[in-house]
Amino acid sequence: MKTAMLFTGSGPLVILTSHKSLTDPALLEKLAGKGIDKFIAYELPEELAKDRYGGHFFVVVSDLRESDDLRILDFNGERAFQLFNLHELKGPIMYDAELDSAA
Repeated sequence: MKTAMLFTGSGPLVILTSHKSLTDPALLEKLAGKGIDKFIAYELPEELAKDRYGGHFFVVVSDLRESDDLRILDFNGERAFQLFNLHELKGPIMYDAELDSAA
């Protein structure tokens, strides 16, 4: 499972996904379905996210199934941004559907 903070046009959010890559075409399609077609993503260590979100993390993970392989852990960009120090973020991974590229 991957945990990542995505910086999107509407602000930061934290996601959980069972996809092996944040640029997996199936994941990108699901994100596009949520209106996210451009982002800068930073992976977060799973243990760190568990620690910061506590019980909420486990509630979200318990609802993550193969048929539902994307979960939003945190919609509140201000809280998500404040929970993690910048040096804890691994990346960046940049994606822009208009350019259909990931870097």
